[in-house]
Amino acid sequence: MGTELLLSVSGLRCGYGEAVVLNDVSFDLPAGRSLALLGRNGTGKTTLIDTLVGVTRRHAGQISLAGRRIEALPVYARAGAGIGWVPQERNIFKSLTVEENLSAVARPGPWNIARVWGLFPRLQERRRNLGTQLSGGEQQMLAFARALVLNPQLLLLDEPLEGLAPIIVQELLQAIRRVARDEGLSSIVVEQHPHMVLGVTDDAIVLDRGGIAYRASSAALLADPAPLDAWLGVAAH
Repeated sequence: MGTELLLSVSGLRCGYGEAVVLNDVSFDLPAGRSLALLGRNGTGKTTLIDTLVGVTRRHAGQISLAGRRIEALPVYARAGAGIGWVPQERNIFKSLTVEENLSAVARPGPWNIARVWGLFPRLQERRRNLGTQLSGGEQQMLAFARALVLNPQLLLLDEPLEGLAPIIVQELLQAIRRVARDEGLSSIVVEQHPHMVLGVTDDAIVLDRGGIAYRASSAALLADPAPLDAWLGVAAH
């Protein structure tokens, strides 16, 4: 895995309108590493992801991606700079087929539609189905696949497992592990349930009261979940 810095966030103060949700948040993500973003409801996990994407109001701070300052760029330009985003709302094109959803956004790079079929065989089976004909889990897989065929430098997954059937959760976790851990695509995964995501990420940050309350390797938190219990009221197991 590379050790060069991919993402650097410094002194970030952000929120919605005049409301500040996060204050003085700073962290780095080396290339090829994956980060679990943990915290209770309302601690700013989605706000942080949304700010990296460019859909919140930034009051202060800097965001650099691969050495390039992006905090002033609009959403489309950040996507062009290499940010792939899977929002909670999924945002797939429901009037297009699965295959059309992918071909509409695909960019040259290692992740093409054929490789996505290998990652999500369910999508290949439903390649001619419209977005409206997919289950919630299949829509989530399609949103993930759409982000991959953009061939981003950084993948942002905002609660990708929320509300899904256990069998779908396992398929998605395997996909995250393959993409983030095995293939080294730098990733940030927001998740309410630490035990699910710590097994497929390298490092973890816990948000609380508008800032970073705790940081550690995912392996350390799995080995000793006491800090999770302290910050989240939930053990990792």
